[in-house]
Amino acid sequence: MAQYQDVRTGVGIRSAEIDAGLRAHMNKVYGTMAVGLGITGAAAWAILGLAVTEVDGVEMLTPLGNALYNSPLQWVIMFAPLIFVFGFAAMVNRMSAAAAQLVFYTFAVVMGLSLSSIFLVYTSMSIAQVFFVTAIAFAGLSLWGYTTKKDISGWGTFLIMGVIGLIVASIVNIFLGSPAIMFAISVLGVLIFAGLTAYDTQRIKTEYVQFAAAGDQEWLGKAAIMGSLSLYLNFINMFIMLLQLFGQRE
Repeated sequence: MAQYQDVRTGVGIRSAEIDAGLRAHMNKVYGTMAVGLGITGAAAWAILGLAVTEVDGVEMLTPLGNALYNSPLQWVIMFAPLIFVFGFAAMVNRMSAAAAQLVFYTFAVVMGLSLSSIFLVYTSMSIAQVFFVTAIAFAGLSLWGYTTKKDISGWGTFLIMGVIGLIVASIVNIFLGSPAIMFAISVLGVLIFAGLTAYDTQRIKTEYVQFAAAGDQEWLGKAAIMGSLSLYLNFINMFIMLLQLFGQRE
């Protein structure tokens, strides 16, 4: 945050230029994220339509549905987004900004495939309600992260450690199947991804100032995509955790 204040007072780039550039950068971040969420929702709904059919008024899984949800392929679907994210992060430095954006949208489709099963588990009304609540919470947390003068960069290490703990606990609970552990994971997950939403928003803002001051326009384009990915993942994970806590099952 100190760097942001330094630049605004005239170090490197005039404050008016930084403010205008920052607004455009954040608009691109949120816009790309919103498109990604739209792609994920559309992909999940489309995939579900291919996986489920109705016979004599009863919903039945198609052969594709059985392959997706009742075969070893379900493990591939479950862990594909995680592998995709690590691969994306490792290769982004070698990509152009346009290529990074295309990969992000491809990832959104993969996430839609992974999330399609929630339509089998939860009612459509419940999903819509939790999505609306998540959107309001996300907007408030991101706005606070953007406007606060408090430096919350120190949260990063603890929050990332918390995410790693959630991943490990979730994998372990696949085999244990404990409702109590799942409840604890969901509660902690909401808190962790709420914190990450504010933290990542401030980080994106600070990183923009650093790269803008250096005049690295190519990296600014990729930074917007990576920022969109960070906020997208926070939104999706917070939505899933809230759905597990409050969603009404079919």
